[in-house]
Amino acid sequence: MLRRPPSATPATTTVPENDLPELRALEKIMEQGGPDLQVRVVREVSVASGLTFPIYSIGIGNPSPQIPAVGFFGGVHGLERIGAEVVISYLQNIVMRLRWDTTLHQQLEHVRLVFMPIVNPGGMWAATRANPNGVDLMRNAPVEALDRVPFLMGGQRLSAGLPWYRGHFGEPMEIESQALCEVVRTELLPRPFSIALDCHSGFGVRDRLWFPFAHTRKPIAHLNELHALKTIFLQAHSHHQYIIEPQSTQYLAHGDLWDYLYLQSCEQAERIFLPLTLEMGSWIWIKKNPRQLFSRMGIFNPLIDHRQQRVLRRHLALLDFLSRAACSHQRWVPGKEHYELHRANALAEWY
Repeated sequence: MLRRPPSATPATTTVPENDLPELRALEKIMEQGGPDLQVRVVREVSVASGLTFPIYSIGIGNPSPQIPAVGFFGGVHGLERIGAEVVISYLQNIVMRLRWDTTLHQQLEHVRLVFMPIVNPGGMWAATRANPNGVDLMRNAPVEALDRVPFLMGGQRLSAGLPWYRGHFGEPMEIESQALCEVVRTELLPRPFSIALDCHSGFGVRDRLWFPFAHTRKPIAHLNELHALKTIFLQAHSHHQYIIEPQSTQYLAHGDLWDYLYLQSCEQAERIFLPLTLEMGSWIWIKKNPRQLFSRMGIFNPLIDHRQQRVLRRHLALLDFLSRAACSHQRWVPGKEHYELHRANALAEWY
């Protein structure tokens, strides 16, 4: 394993006590992982009070560009802390198992895992969906929807004082968006096969797994690979709770980062990149505890400890499945002889 460079020492001195517990928990896990983890500060973000927060990328496993990889992302929307906590929980699971799990060590020889649990630390610190500039990072990419989008929700350039603000037209992407894109471009896109999972909350009462596109209702080029991935997931987890669907089934949006990165991946021949978004159904937590409606955090996160622990356990199997699926992708990615069958089934199911 590569050793952590000195420049990637956890930046604990920049974060006051009790300001961002998720960041402190992440840095503790990084210390426990020691030289098995390759840690770097991709960017640093300043907030109004003068505090500076690091945006970490943590890698583990075989760094060879010929090896498949999975990227786990969270905290893109600062209010949705449970997304960051799901990714941190899985990283902790991996780090703790390194001490005794021979099978895990063997698996990591054939796959690269990349973690970016807190993409938007300034938004998490301020308890806002947007970053400290008021920009919604999931509306910030230079991608325009080809069909009509919902008013405001689909992305707007009117004001940072309104939700779903995209930023000024023609300006560079926000620092946090740049950090996420850099990690994906360097760690995932150059590889023959890669998967990304971005963890969010706040949509309905069901957990959903979305895949691109968000800017158009047209199917993506790797629809048959996604259908094959769903097939093996159903075989391994027949009683799962997820609705798996293209995001366009629910709504269209401007500026989706995963649409932007997926379109870039398609420019590289013979590369497969499958970006997924886990949208945890937070309304079920409100249904069980209606008082959460009176808390801005409660709309997007389970506020009762035992429910939070249940959510963290609930999604562990999914994240572990994606790691194994990437490691073994040559066994299930359909060849040319099955291409048309998978695509026909996918079109019938999703479009």
